[in-house]
Order: sequence, then structure tokens, then C-alpha cells
Amino acid sequence: MTITRRSAVRLVALAFVAAPLAGCSYNTFVGQEEAIKAQWAQVENQLQRRNDLIPNLVETVKGYAQHEESVFKDVADARTQLLSAKSPEEKIGAANRETSALGRLLAIAENYPQLKANEQFNRLMDELAGTENRLAVERMRYNEKVQEYDTSRRRFPANLTAKMFGFKEYPYFQAPPDAKTVPKVNFSKPS
Repeated sequence: MTITRRSAVRLVALAFVAAPLAGCSYNTFVGQEEAIKAQWAQVENQLQRRNDLIPNLVETVKGYAQHEESVFKDVADARTQLLSAKSPEEKIGAANRETSALGRLLAIAENYPQLKANEQFNRLMDELAGTENRLAVERMRYNEKVQEYDTSRRRFPANLTAKMFGFKEYPYFQAPPDAKTVPKVNFSKPS
């Protein structure tokens, strides 16, 4: 199969037209990936802030709810998993487990009026609420950057550049499935 001179000229012309477009897409993807990484760093900062507050909150609640050992263990395990997670996917999963465990811990705290009157507990709860708000904002901003990047990556002709240079998909930071259910707390003594 021979290529005619006219076909060869068309291929070369197409390559010259496509090359600048691929370069623009490449640079766009690089910029968007860096924005995602920077935003992910902000999410990690807020997760670390929350992790720093959790031991104090747990110790305060422990003094009032000594029989709730499994919840304290779940919080500690989730915190350990988050600290040892490496990839964004692992950190998202660990952060979601930590959020669930924290929800159960706070549900326990609701059943102890004397704990809710404790000044240390109230201060920690205020700090945790502020951190959770910051974390929600940073998660939202991270997801916006991922959406922008993924949209660009899937559009034609940029999708060709994305495949050619191996630009990968980034995970969204979504709420864990059990966040939709209310934690159940049972204070009845086993018979």
C-alpha cells in the first residue's frame, strides 16, 4: 500500500495543525493537575487538623462514657488508617471511616447532659465544628478542580492528548454511604 504524495502532504499538514492543539491541551492538563494537587493538600491540612483534635475529644468523652469502648476503638482505628494512607483514594476511604466513627462518638455525647455542660468538651466541639466546615469547603473545592480537569480530559480533541500522555482520572471526595443513616446508640444493659 503506497501513500500518494497528496495523502502525505495532508498527513503532514494535519500533524502541523494538531501539534499546537496537543500542546495547549497538555499544558492545560498539567496546570489542572497541579491545581488538583494543591487543593488536595488543603484537604489534607484540614484532615490533619481534625486528627489533632480527635484524641482530646475522645479523652473528654471517655471520662463520661466509659462503657462505650468499641466506639473509641473505631475512632482510633479510623484515625490510624487516615494517618497511614498514601494515595488520595486510600485517604478518602479512611477519612470517610473517620467521619462515621466520629458521628457515633458525637451521638454518644448527646446522651450525657453533664458532658455537654463541660467547658473543655464545648471548646473541642466548637473547634471540631469549625474544622468540619473548613474540611467541607476544601472537599468541595477539590471536587470542583477534579470536575474541571475530568471535563477537559474527556473533551475532543484534548482526550487524544490525555490518552497519549497518560493523564489519569482523579477520584471525587464523596460522603461515605453510611453518612446517610443516623448512628444508633443503645444504652440498655445486656441481660
